[in-house]
Amino acid sequence: MAEMAMTAHGAGPRNVGAVERELSVLGGAVLLMYGFSRKSATGLGVAALGGGLLVRGATGHCPIYETLGVDTARGDTQSVVRASRSERVTETITVNRRRSEVYDYWRDFENLPRFMENVVSIERLGDGRSHWKSKGPFGSEIEWDAEIINEVPGELIAWRTTDGFEVAHAGSVRFTEAAGGRGTVVKVELEYSPLGGIAGAKLAKWLGGDARSQIVEDLRRFKQVLEAGELATVEGQPAGAQRVTALSAEAGAR
Repeated sequence: MAEMAMTAHGAGPRNVGAVERELSVLGGAVLLMYGFSRKSATGLGVAALGGGLLVRGATGHCPIYETLGVDTARGDTQSVVRASRSERVTETITVNRRRSEVYDYWRDFENLPRFMENVVSIERLGDGRSHWKSKGPFGSEIEWDAEIINEVPGELIAWRTTDGFEVAHAGSVRFTEAAGGRGTVVKVELEYSPLGGIAGAKLAKWLGGDARSQIVEDLRRFKQVLEAGELATVEGQPAGAQRVTALSAEAGAR
């Protein structure tokens, strides 16, 4: 594994420290909103400067620093989720399917991109480890490795990201019987260090792209996949739709 941490795919090596990134995101957001409010050429220039600061904070890469050989990110670590800079999300949904079926579908990680909107692909690495590719800010692509740290078949899957990657998070998904035999309650708990720190998380929330909103939407799609057999938005993925439909048909025949 390379010693130099990499930013979002294509952005270059990370050379901006955590605190500086948060300030860049916060300052960039202020300049962007102020610039657009001016409705003038000068305002557009201010907005462009703000956009540059947002990219700097989100990716952790500064081309000027790279040219000058400056690296304020040296010594930073994302090996664990830092409590002072982390966000926590807990969401639940009830799926009208048997617990074993719901668990088995989620446990097959290759199914996850079918309902997780931002996940591009997941590659199994063996020994409970997997490599993830996800959509990042400003059209970038983010990659990380994750490992399963606790698993109870049919009940629990817990994971965390491994060292050396920009995205640091840990979480779990629990599967329990719903009251009265009305399906399965799926509970997702996630703790993560957002790109750009807490300021980045607040900006993402303001833009409607925060993790909580995304998890709520992903769980809604998961429920639709398991109960209806396919997603209305699964265009361009006929194999995925066919597989889910077959899964539902098989479940109905049991």
